[in-house]
Formats: sequence, C-alpha cells, structure tokens
Amino acid sequence: MTAPQHDIILVDVLSEDAPRIADASEPFLYPDDLGAVRGDGVFETLLVRDGHACNVARHENRFLSSAEMLQLPAPDLDRWRAASGLAVDEWNSRALDRAASDGASADGSVTHRDASMRWVYSRGRESTGLPTGYIMITPAAGAAEARERGVRVMLAERGFELDLGNRAPWALIGAKTLSYAANMAALRYAKEHGFDDVIFTSSEGNLLEGPTSTIILVRGRQLLTPNPGEGVLPGTTQAALFDLAAEQGWECVPAQLTPEDLRTADAVWLVSSVRIAVRVTSLDGEELPSPGVAAEAEFGELCEQALAR
Repeated sequence: MTAPQHDIILVDVLSEDAPRIADASEPFLYPDDLGAVRGDGVFETLLVRDGHACNVARHENRFLSSAEMLQLPAPDLDRWRAASGLAVDEWNSRALDRAASDGASADGSVTHRDASMRWVYSRGRESTGLPTGYIMITPAAGAAEARERGVRVMLAERGFELDLGNRAPWALIGAKTLSYAANMAALRYAKEHGFDDVIFTSSEGNLLEGPTSTIILVRGRQLLTPNPGEGVLPGTTQAALFDLAAEQGWECVPAQLTPEDLRTADAVWLVSSVRIAVRVTSLDGEELPSPGVAAEAEFGELCEQALAR
C-alpha cells in the first residue's frame, strides 16, 4: 500500500533560486533523469522524530563523501539544510492540521509520528547535464512493529571479497548510491522464503551488513560491528551509537566477524536511521538467544539516546 498523497512531502532542492515545496501528486522527474534510468546518484535517509531531523551532521558528511566518490558536484549543504527545514516545517504543519481535524488532546499537544526523510541527489538529466536534487518525507511505516517483534534473518553471499574497494574503486564501496536493485532483490528473496531480512557475507565468509542496516553484536559490555569500508557502508546510526556507548563505559570494536560470531553473541541487532534498532531473533531458521528484557531495553534506549543528541 502506498502512502496517501497528503502524507508525502516533496521539496525541490535545486531547480529554482531557492528550495520550494512541490506537489507530490504531479510529475516531477524528467524521463532522461540519470538517477531514474541508471541509478547514477546518491541518497541519505534521516529519521524525523518529535518534529525534527536526527543525526544530521553524520548524514551530511556521508552525503558529501558519496557525492565525491561519484564525482558529482559538491552539494551545497546550506541549500540542503534549508530544504530540509522547509520539508520538516511542512510535515509539522500537516501534523497540526491532522490534530485539529481529529480533535486536539486535552492539553493541546500534538503527537508527531516518526517519519523518513530522504535526500536524493543525482547526475540529473542526460540532455542538460544539470544535477537533480529533492527531499521527500513519508511516514515511517512498519518501523515500530519491527522494533517490537524483531526480525528473522538469512545469510546471503554478496559476491565480492573484502578488499574489492581497494582493487576496484569504481565499485563505489562506501558510497550510498541509488543503485539498490540488488539489495531490494535480496530482501524480496528473503521474504519469499519466510525471512524478514538479510545479512550479507563476503566471498571469504565474513559478515558485511544488511541491505538497509548495519550489524551490531553485543557481548557483555562490548559492542562489535564489521569493519566500515571493508565492503561495508559506514553506518550513521552505528557511529552515533558507538560514540555514546563509549562515553557510558562500553567497549566498541570494529572487527572482522563471521557467522559464528552471530551465534555466540548475547544479542544481534540491525541498526539503521528509521527502524533504529531491531533484534535478530533467528538466523537461517536457527533461533538466537534472547538477551532478556532488561538488556534488550537497555540497548534500545542507548540507540534512542544516540539519535536524540
């Protein structure tokens, strides 16, 4: 089911003198836009919570890095920030409209739903050579349910070795590109076979990442994640989590990890900007141990705090 048009906020970032709200029910991209026809562009997905965007600086830094790797013109971050503010203001305004139509609460407060804000920046039209940039906000559908129930995961080989990025920089390992067809195909395959999500492995059998998430393992007071850059997109949520956790006495370790590490961990989590943290409850049909209610709540709260900074 697609979101109602009322729930889609679209901001045109680049085609006018200043960012502007666009009509999400009207055509927006030209048919020769290279983001659409070749996936030649980059994107970021930010959580909008309690009326504001979360973890913005890390997303901006990765956005700049991804654009540089694709040799796109450096994004004007001031313009993207202004466009983000416009999008969030419109989202909040519609939340007020919904509250008014539904009947305001006794204290006059407004409940803000979590939302997903996507920045999209592509090489643009083949006929003009001018980049395309837009921001879209939609409700964070299904994120809360995934956090509550956890996910059943299957392992899937991604088909390359850990050092591919060094041997083939054109593979764009470490860039968050629009070319997500293989990731989406992996998720569809998993769901067709009774799983909810995927953890990719390298040709050597090392853990990489999920199609839309970073892997975190918990062992006592230690947090582990696959080495960013070794076939792994640096995760903004993982980085925020590790910074806060280290301040609170956790040992945070990037490392080369294998599927056996998943089976021996106290808990396995997939973290991402919108779902935040979902626990892996089974691996290839094998149930994984539960860390217990208190430990699960502690980790979830740690992630929430990290994104709120």
